[in-house]
Amino acid sequence: MSELTATYSFKIRFSEVDAMRVVWHGAYAKYLEDAREQFGQKFGLDYNLIADNGYFAPIVDMSIQYKQPLRYGMQPEITIVYRPTESAKIVFDYEIHNPEDGTLMATAHTVQVFMDTSYQLVWETPMFYESWKKRYAII
Repeated sequence: MSELTATYSFKIRFSEVDAMRVVWHGAYAKYLEDAREQFGQKFGLDYNLIADNGYFAPIVDMSIQYKQPLRYGMQPEITIVYRPTESAKIVFDYEIHNPEDGTLMATAHTVQVFMDTSYQLVWETPMFYESWKKRYAII
């Protein structure tokens, strides 16, 4: 199996910068969400597919390690990497780089689980997700 990755480029907006003139830490969650959407569009694992199959996929674990500050006007890139697991989870790792010089600005990790539309945790991997994994030779 080859590694499934996507890249998302974006521009830091003034509204995302705090009083220290760096990106407010809470904005990083949005950047990671945008990268997940990019991944979903590229590989056919978007939120509509999950919802259309009767599930939600909430984040239950997110960690971010800040290496260098992102500042207003920068145009960083996020590389998102899918991490296969046998569990009923979707796991991603991320790296945010400054493409001008390649500096690693931050790393992150997220875990999503499946819930049904009654908001009950789903322990078994949903069939649509099993099919998606087979499509990309993940299982």
